[in-house]
Amino acid sequence: MTNKSVEALLDDIRLLGEEQLTLVEAVRALMGKTIGPVSEEVKYGGIMFSSGVPFCGVFAYTGHVSVEFGSGADMPDALGHLEGGGKRRRHLKLHGVKDIQAKCLAGYLPMALEAARNRA
Repeated sequence: MTNKSVEALLDDIRLLGEEQLTLVEAVRALMGKTIGPVSEEVKYGGIMFSSGVPFCGVFAYTGHVSVEFGSGADMPDALGHLEGGGKRRRHLKLHGVKDIQAKCLAGYLPMALEAARNRA
């Protein structure tokens, strides 16, 4: 069940563009298929996902949607799709729905959860 603050954020994302809203909704749907039930919280201007521990967030921008991994530096990246060079965080930039499959997001989600659990 979606809480009111998530619904309000989705309404705001709709103002950025239908492509961004479609991408955010696709990430949320993939989360349910890949991880199962997760809690969602609006934080830092995006939707943060938790399953025992917070492990991932989705953020909409004018030109793309970013899927952020708080413990991304601890994740294996054999495919080389993760971006960012910070101490801990990594992200995937999605410019269209095709990027979800092209950048193997479904494979990164369980790794993000495992990395966050290992860090906790």
